[in-house]
Amino acid sequence: MSSPEPARPPRRLGEELELLIGLIAPPWLPVPPRRYGGIEMVIDVLARGLVAAGHQVLLATPAGSSCPVPQVDGLPTSEPERMGHTVVEIPYTLSAYAALKGVDVVHDHTVAGPLCVLPSRGAPVVTTNHGPFNADLNPIYAEMSRQGVAIIAISHHQASTARNVKIATVIHHGIDIDSIPVGDGAGGYACTLGRMTPAKGIREAILVAREAGVPLRIGAKMREPLERQYFDDCVRPLLGGDIEYLGEPNPEEKYQLLGGAFALLNPIQWPEPFGLVMIEALACGTPVIATGCGSAPEIIADGDTGFVRTELSDLAEALQRAGELNRRRCREKAVSCFSTDRMVAEHLQLYRRLQQAKPKDRGRRLLDAAADRVLPQPVQRRPSSYTSAR
Repeated sequence: MSSPEPARPPRRLGEELELLIGLIAPPWLPVPPRRYGGIEMVIDVLARGLVAAGHQVLLATPAGSSCPVPQVDGLPTSEPERMGHTVVEIPYTLSAYAALKGVDVVHDHTVAGPLCVLPSRGAPVVTTNHGPFNADLNPIYAEMSRQGVAIIAISHHQASTARNVKIATVIHHGIDIDSIPVGDGAGGYACTLGRMTPAKGIREAILVAREAGVPLRIGAKMREPLERQYFDDCVRPLLGGDIEYLGEPNPEEKYQLLGGAFALLNPIQWPEPFGLVMIEALACGTPVIATGCGSAPEIIADGDTGFVRTELSDLAEALQRAGELNRRRCREKAVSCFSTDRMVAEHLQLYRRLQQAKPKDRGRRLLDAAADRVLPQPVQRRPSSYTSAR
């Protein structure tokens, strides 16, 4: 498999050289996802943001993805039903790395990929752990860090659980805030969003809403057998009256639901590495009522953009106080802390640092080689949503 070649030699962006960045998405879902898919949503925003900042991106993603950047040809279509199977991930990532030879940096969002190509990799490799650092994953990421892979954590809490893993940096996710409408919160309901699993606290959200005496609208992915079983056993018996399950929303439906809610109720039951739905709610102007698990205290300023409570029993009172919070302040927090520009700038700082750490002769060879590459299509840009990274 051969990769497309860049359209032009590297050019200077102020004092820096333009980079050719290879991004590798997991093989499970298209980029961007059509419905649920936080990792794929982040990769889509990062890819478009890097291009808007003046860099070239080559994206390895399942065939049929619609992210508007040049993509590696010949990869298979997404396989959500085989999510997590190494027999799918390993050949996919081997093909992706073969197609990305000659790029200035590879940013791999798979789990197995960085270890599959260690003996033969050329450019610096970055990987983001989108899941937990736990007993299963810590040894994998520890080996990556020993082999020189730069590992990104997505929250400080997640990084604190990385045993024997060298974390290169912590970068909170960002979103395309300009594309998210601000809601007025006038729907008279709270909402909860996520997957239909115990970890997301859907049952707990219902119990809290009932105790607080407020209507609750639930939008949740429910496709897998375990998700359906949890729904049937723990959620369906509690529905009725002011508690309603709406199904799995698409992006437009999700933002309508969040914008109309007076609060997002997010009683997560596990140390979630990052909660995209929380920053999406803030972008809509909607405060967040959450348990203090994982990254929640990093995202929600207690008493300002929401309420964070350790005990589930305290959430009902906090939910009743959501009207005290300023929706404009929630939107401002999303703009200042969780924008695409901020996320892209922090990734570029890491990419540059890795470039500068390379032996000078090797770096020069990469830049000279890059001058001879030609991409078949100019990269599409979205100037209204992104500005150059600083």
